[in-house]
Amino acid sequence: MKDKTIRFLELIGFTWFVPVVKLVSGESPKHQLQQLAKMVGVPLFAIVVFLFCWHIGAAKIITSLGQVPGPTQVWEQSGVLLDEHHQEHEREAAFYERQEKRNADKLAKDPEAEVTIRPYTGKATFIDQIFTSLFTVFVGFLLATLIAVPVGVIAGLSDTIYSALNPLIQIFKPVSPLAWLPIVTMVVSALYVSDNPMFEKSFVTSAITVTLCSLWPTLINTAVGVSSIDKDLINVAKVLRLNYITTVWKVVIPASIPMIFTGLRISLGIGWMVLIAAEMLAQNPGLGKFVWDEFQNGSSSSLSRIMVAVLTIGIIGFILDRFILSFQKFFSYDKNAVIR
Repeated sequence: MKDKTIRFLELIGFTWFVPVVKLVSGESPKHQLQQLAKMVGVPLFAIVVFLFCWHIGAAKIITSLGQVPGPTQVWEQSGVLLDEHHQEHEREAAFYERQEKRNADKLAKDPEAEVTIRPYTGKATFIDQIFTSLFTVFVGFLLATLIAVPVGVIAGLSDTIYSALNPLIQIFKPVSPLAWLPIVTMVVSALYVSDNPMFEKSFVTSAITVTLCSLWPTLINTAVGVSSIDKDLINVAKVLRLNYITTVWKVVIPASIPMIFTGLRISLGIGWMVLIAAEMLAQNPGLGKFVWDEFQNGSSSSLSRIMVAVLTIGIIGFILDRFILSFQKFFSYDKNAVIR
């Protein structure tokens, strides 16, 4: 049971709880306490020092919107945002309940009457914006992965193809999302025309922008990983007369998984940053729009709400990074890979 628990914690990236499990099981208490202090105590101490410096520094900075909020004010505002989310969804539930009651009364008087349900058009809450951004970055990152990994594998197996693609990669890799966004917006507006679109244009624009900016690290790392695998593995595949697809699936990808996941990890981090910038610039729904709206609002609580959003963006970025590392641990043939 202990070993299964430890493997599960390592798989999901919660390695700092491993000493606790070992300590509870009675395994070398002194050593486990030292490990616990190193893995949990030191980071907690660093966080406390950061919060203290933040508290002291914030009290000395006065802006046009008032004093820079400290940790206490930001924590209180996070509770306010959560309460606003619950209140908004209660209003939404009440809105649909009133419609259902009205339609039921209408049908009771006339069973043949036509009834409709109007959609709720209330303001998206902070929590709603979080899920909007998460869904957008997931779609953009998935599209980038589906393009980058196959192209990277092909480029890594062929020096000719890599030489052909390398100039294009080096040209487009450093292009800012702020430069891509106007082009993507105009192209999507011209091509994505439908009376009943499956997705909003704002969502499509943000997702494609994320794709264009985040596919390069995965493509490059995949190509490098594939090109640097042991040539004996390729020779063995030739001796066994494996076809191209089987060689790639059974030999090339497993051998280059660490480099592929390194690229995925970098790509997801870039995609998350790109998305926030794109949402701010294009005013597309999401956390970026929330930050910009609060900045434009200029109320006494705006700075605190922006700080809540900034910390939320950082925490989500950290969780996404852990998510990719956990996938690497799960799919990698090297089960001893360490997640830090």
